[in-house]
Amino acid sequence: MSNNEVLIRKLTIQDIKNVIELQKESFPSMLEEGSVWRDYHLKSHIEIFSDGQLCAQYGDKIIGSSSSLIVKLDPPYREHTFSEATGNSMFTNHTNYGDTLYGADVSVHPSFRRLGIATKFYDARKEIAKKYNLRRIIAGGRLVNYYKYATTFTPEQYVEEVIKQNIADQVLTFQLANGFKYIKILPNYIKDSRSLNYATFIEWLNPYYQN
Repeated sequence: MSNNEVLIRKLTIQDIKNVIELQKESFPSMLEEGSVWRDYHLKSHIEIFSDGQLCAQYGDKIIGSSSSLIVKLDPPYREHTFSEATGNSMFTNHTNYGDTLYGADVSVHPSFRRLGIATKFYDARKEIAKKYNLRRIIAGGRLVNYYKYATTFTPEQYVEEVIKQNIADQVLTFQLANGFKYIKILPNYIKDSRSLNYATFIEWLNPYYQN
């Protein structure tokens, strides 16, 4: 398949069933721990901020999804959990008066990875930030390979090794390649056995932002 055959579009209520199945395929370890979207989460996301909810369609199949909301962190680099950042996964803390697009989730079906679909989602998020004149995009990035190195490195040391390209972490390596900057570690971010609950606070500054 060609990357150009993949359509990135807004998520609809009719897509929810397919996205639930996609989440199960994309995050099997997190499914076991109860950390994936349910139908009522996705309905709430669409109702609250439809522009931030996207999916990737190839033919008649949904092969990826992306969820985001607008927030205002005070102070702007405070530690937080996934639950705090996303209104307990319901996006009820979304505010049109915020200055930040929060990237809550990107999922791509395992059979369609390494084809540039996640990059398409990140590019689409950057366009949302420009459309709403947001100062930045931030996210908590799971350290998906940290469990392999936890006896050798602290989370901070692990990130430095990834930045130096001594270790590949499919999430952080991808985020850095897409223009995001590592800020700090977020402990107890989300229940996840692979990352040992750690995440990175990452940030992309919108060069078109007008104060």
